[in-house]
Amino acid sequence: MGIVGVLFGYVLTRIGFGSWTEVHRMFNLRDPRMLLTFVGAVALLMPVYYLLRSRLNRRLLKTSWRTVFGAVFFGLGWAVSGACPSTVLTQIGAGNVPALMTLLGVGSGILLHQQFQRRWLPDESADCDS
Repeated sequence: MGIVGVLFGYVLTRIGFGSWTEVHRMFNLRDPRMLLTFVGAVALLMPVYYLLRSRLNRRLLKTSWRTVFGAVFFGLGWAVSGACPSTVLTQIGAGNVPALMTLLGVGSGILLHQQFQRRWLPDESADCDS
């Protein structure tokens, strides 16, 4: 798996998708290239996802306010930092030292979410293990 990750990071770096500027252009709707790539990837993978879910006899996950809330915060963090959790590793691999702060923010956000979930939203249905 590590080789696939390194190859994926190399490709992301070569096409510019690890660049804060590219991400910023996407969120400002100035360059549709990255946005169209994501839309295409989602469109391509949705049928595969539904096929796998039906084959495994698991119920489809329902969207709740928690999902929407989390997606908004994920998007805000992505827009501010110019990196999602995978591209921050690409940026670090490319020698972008400030991306270490983004990685620290990702880790801090995960820990804060866990504490918030345990204290104020103790709902087992939101657990990824169920």
